[in-house]
Amino acid sequence: MDSAKRTVLITAHTGREPAVESARLVIRRFLDEGFTVRVMEPEAEEIGALGVDVVPASQAAAEDAEMFLVLGGDGTLLRAAELARPARTPLLGINLGHVGFLAEAEMADLAEAVDHVVTSRYTVEERMTLELKVRANGELLASTWALNEASVEKRDRMLEVVAEIDGRPLSRWGCDGVICATPTGSTAYAFSAGGPVVWPEVEALLLVPNSAHALFARPLVISPRSNIAIEILPGTSGGVLWCDGRRRFDLPPGVRVEVRRSDLPVRLARLHDRDTTGAPFTDRLVAKFDLPVQGWRGRVRH
Repeated sequence: MDSAKRTVLITAHTGREPAVESARLVIRRFLDEGFTVRVMEPEAEEIGALGVDVVPASQAAAEDAEMFLVLGGDGTLLRAAELARPARTPLLGINLGHVGFLAEAEMADLAEAVDHVVTSRYTVEERMTLELKVRANGELLASTWALNEASVEKRDRMLEVVAEIDGRPLSRWGCDGVICATPTGSTAYAFSAGGPVVWPEVEALLLVPNSAHALFARPLVISPRSNIAIEILPGTSGGVLWCDGRRRFDLPPGVRVEVRRSDLPVRLARLHDRDTTGAPFTDRLVAKFDLPVQGWRGRVRH
């Protein structure tokens, strides 16, 4: 392989024919522009593109790639993030899903998005991630991470938990669960549980009790330097830890889930003339949630 060549890794939601057809078109365009194109083994046969490098579906797939192009919804992008994050490869999402907050462009903008990559008209922003450790009696049971959220959830009966912030107890809740989220995840599960929408460039951690039986059970916005812990009380029902709805860990009674900001972010590509500052995120909210803005007259110009 010519080491001077620019390399892109492409993945698609192969359960959707429009994603597969679009992947083939994108591959042809990048090959015509002289790029090296990688496709992962589980998808290669279905995509059926000639001239690509077929690589194992491992973290090595994204190493040294300039871009990881993702054709699908947020679920497809979260799966791709597991491979891109260790390699620090930027992700560029093309939305084929419903809301698609993580995606940079819609399918109608696919040709334009590829043009931006080919001509290097893009920037890269870093999104905060969470680092999680699960302990029981001081013993480390699991270690993982999340881009959107980590949710401690009941398995059958209501959970009894105590929340801790920076080594001090905050409150005890009987609840369906507790969600720890990033600003990126504030429009996902945390939003459904009543949490606030936080602009992506704001550095903060979110703590959102889910259906808690308590007078004080409000969503909290916490310093990104803080350490959060959720303890499932001994003698109560155990639970489950879900990270981004993808990675699952059983939580026995008495277990402790520790959450902090990770040192390793996820990198997202942003196309020039698109959402690169806080203000256009307003437009994204309006578009994704179909918010009513009729009657807006704009700021008064002097």
